[in-house]
Amino acid sequence: MLNIKEILDYLPHRYPLLLVDRILEIEDEKRIVGLKNVTFNEPFFNGHFPGEPVMPGVLIVEAMAQCGALMFLKNMEDRHRKLFFFGGIDKARFRKPVTPGDQLLMEVTVLQRKSSTARLQGVARVNGAVVAEATLLSVMVERT
Repeated sequence: MLNIKEILDYLPHRYPLLLVDRILEIEDEKRIVGLKNVTFNEPFFNGHFPGEPVMPGVLIVEAMAQCGALMFLKNMEDRHRKLFFFGGIDKARFRKPVTPGDQLLMEVTVLQRKSSTARLQGVARVNGAVVAEATLLSVMVERT
């Protein structure tokens, strides 16, 4: 549905913090499925952990949040004037480590939507197994 060039047009994130490589499915403001190819040359693997590389859980949650932001930004005419920030993270659970070579598949669904906030449920999987999940509060603000 969206390739990396299109993602770069919608999200302000850039290397090394752009954590979505492709969007596979979008149901307008209801659900989105994104993909992150986890490679050994990710900058965080240098220190997390030497000899036992594991993707930090906080970055998995950030990747799910980026998918959520893409879901809303895709249909906004003034998207270049908007940013999505974390308002909260609840019930975050990390089930299995994510390591180089994994494909992280993230599914984010809308639980509740208000004018400038959204409560989202994110689930990340590798090879069908849940590796992380969290409830995210996303807050839309104007860029300054």
